[in-house]
Amino acid sequence: MKTVAELEAELIENFDLLETWEEKYDYLIELGQELPPMDPAQKTEENRVKGCQSSVWFDITCQDGKLFFDADSDSLIVKGLVAILHQLLNGQPAEAFADLNLNLFETLGFWRHLSSQRSNGLTAMVAHLRAAAAECAQTKA
Repeated sequence: MKTVAELEAELIENFDLLETWEEKYDYLIELGQELPPMDPAQKTEENRVKGCQSSVWFDITCQDGKLFFDADSDSLIVKGLVAILHQLLNGQPAEAFADLNLNLFETLGFWRHLSSQRSNGLTAMVAHLRAAAAECAQTKA
């Protein structure tokens, strides 16, 4: 499995091929549409990320110290952000989440182009995943 850094580099390369923000948003939406479908039964209040204006769900499991999750959102742009997190982090060791930062989204230029609500939601999603990873790391120990 590729590391988070390797996956980030691939995403940066893919987004760098796009010239305008319209193209980047279209690609972000496309990533969201390619996200594996989430079972509607998993869209529970327990799996809902608090702090997001849009509805976002993560159904997270811990297996052998690695975090696996299904995810979805009711917003096209946010679902694209969820897809990036899924592409980067699904199946990664819980320890990888401790050093997780949002520099990728700065590098891609999203902080300048996302609304403050979406930026806050992205921060909430990462915090949600970090908390689950910390719990997963404890169960492994």
